[in-house]
Amino acid sequence: MKKFTRSALAAAVLTVGSTGGVAFTSTAAAELSVNIGAVSNYYFRGFSESDDGAAIQGGIDYEHASGFYAGTWLSNVDFGDDTSYELDLYAGFADEFASGFGYDVGYIYYAYPDARDDTGSLSADFGEIYGEVSFDTGTVGLYGGMAYVVHDSDDSALQDDDMYFYAGLDIPFMDVYSAGFLVGRTSFDDSDAENYTHYTASLARDAGDWGEFSLNLEYVDESDEDLGAWVGWSKTF
Repeated sequence: MKKFTRSALAAAVLTVGSTGGVAFTSTAAAELSVNIGAVSNYYFRGFSESDDGAAIQGGIDYEHASGFYAGTWLSNVDFGDDTSYELDLYAGFADEFASGFGYDVGYIYYAYPDARDDTGSLSADFGEIYGEVSFDTGTVGLYGGMAYVVHDSDDSALQDDDMYFYAGLDIPFMDVYSAGFLVGRTSFDDSDAENYTHYTASLARDAGDWGEFSLNLEYVDESDEDLGAWVGWSKTF
């Protein structure tokens, strides 16, 4: 699913900002962009959403000079049942100031249109409100935030009042490379569910017109989970 701005490579949270795009001529500083990507394994908060298989992903983003943005994002998934794809819809406000301080707040709806119960009702969808603050020092980008479930379905992976907290940093170097590190904590409202922490490390290279390539490592602090690795490619138009 579309991940938070600073942690896109870590597959943890929304890529709501984008570079490049096609500018509208009828409104001031409004922009539409399209992104596509491929990953060898689609991770979400430490766990594979594609049964350790590859995924093709892409989306469309609209951004306005006021800070408002909206978009949609799509990926194939494999949960071991009839669910075959995920469709995310999101909207929010984001900005970054000359001081280096930035913020991002919004709502995202995770939809799984072919996941239905015996009555034909959607059974896996859920929605979250989220917020992030960031600070760019010029040599290191720092960020942290949270997401809070405000809507769920009977069989959704996350339920009402579940929360996710995360913090990370990005370190650009040699003009075209960047290293990223993230730690995230999922806290379940259900007292019977076990909270967990996951860790992600990423190395990305900007290849210009060829897009961006990344190598990523994932680890979850659960005894039955091993260190995972995946590679990804993305490009924004």
